Amino acid sequence: MTTEQAAVNGISITFEDKGPRDAPAILLVMGLGGQLTLWPDEFVDALNARGFRTIRYDNRDVGLSTRFDAAGVPNLKWMFVKSLLRLPVRSAYTLADMAADGVALLDHLGIARAHIVGVSMGGMISQHIAARYPDRVLSLTSVMSTTGNSRLPRAQKEAMQVLTSRPMSGDSEDLIAYSVRAAKVIGSPGYPPDEERLQRRVRSDFERGWYPQGVARQMAAIVADGDRRPMLKSIGAPTLVIHGESDPLVPLAGGRDTADNIPGARLLTIPGMGHDLPLGLVDTLADAIAGHAGAVAGD
Repeated sequence: MTTEQAAVNGISITFEDKGPRDAPAILLVMGLGGQLTLWPDEFVDALNARGFRTIRYDNRDVGLSTRFDAAGVPNLKWMFVKSLLRLPVRSAYTLADMAADGVALLDHLGIARAHIVGVSMGGMISQHIAARYPDRVLSLTSVMSTTGNSRLPRAQKEAMQVLTSRPMSGDSEDLIAYSVRAAKVIGSPGYPPDEERLQRRVRSDFERGWYPQGVARQMAAIVADGDRRPMLKSIGAPTLVIHGESDPLVPLAGGRDTADNIPGARLLTIPGMGHDLPLGLVDTLADAIAGHAGAVAGD
């Protein structure tokens, strides 16, 4: 993989730009703590093969993009308490800031309008892009994401436990083993990963850019964002919402709520899919996204 650096929005973003430069562009926005490598190469290749240019990137505070060390590590437990009490929550940056990063990257690449595809937190960021920069968005696809509605069902207990039980030893092998276990717990029960491939991917990501402090600050940005439903009602871009029917981290209700609050949105639910992008669903996902993007007038 060949990546580049872009100085955008006052920070540095690491990205990969792949596919024909004259093809319609798809901006791929990753979720909480996920490096651009979490988009499977096979999935990116599938979108390229369907006639699209793809841009995937490390969000701020993750991977090889700018880190916000000076901001310190937030007290997430206290932030969750304040959120439940409907008290103001402050974060080092906002999801709106992260949306501005994505749009600035499009500016850097000279792309006037793009299809926006985001997963999990990346879906939240993509929702902000579609609402705040409507003239830059050809279509929106929000995958395994949600609205911030506090009344929605919460993550399954095991999924929350594994995400909040990161080993404190700092030992690399312990951390890699933990990451593999977490991926299995939140992953797709209908499409279990190949053990060797998963181990290889987790180790590679660890060596490339393991940075848990950034994950905590990204989580703070999610908590501080609150309920996006009023904003979602302003989105005019053609929208596809994709959600796994077996997602233990962001239950299916989150996808339904997203589709219900974006005018004209279409919901696609996938049996056996959890909170990941399994290889067994690459063609299903690529067909759905390419079909949605290709249906946009003038594309």
